Amino acid sequence: MSQIITKTLYFKLVLVLSLLAMISISECINIGIGFGSEDSTAACNSVHGAVTSETCSTVATEFNLSLQAFININPNINCDAIFVGQWLCVDGSA
Repeated sequence: MSQIITKTLYFKLVLVLSLLAMISISECINIGIGFGSEDSTAACNSVHGAVTSETCSTVATEFNLSLQAFININPNINCDAIFVGQWLCVDGSA
């Protein structure tokens, strides 16, 4: 009985470690599949930590940016899921 439990625990451990390794590798790899160009990265000069109930629109307005300019300097932002403490670029170039 204890061998079955031990094997199950080892299997779960290997499964979790494999998942963590895959996530780590995928976060480090930049896959170039033809979207945009390499020189189209945004440069950020100043950031703002999001607070409760902020949206892309409210942050853009607060820092005198158009919504499109805000999105351009925050290329990976999900405006539907801004969370408290999220670093948002408020000054930069795209």
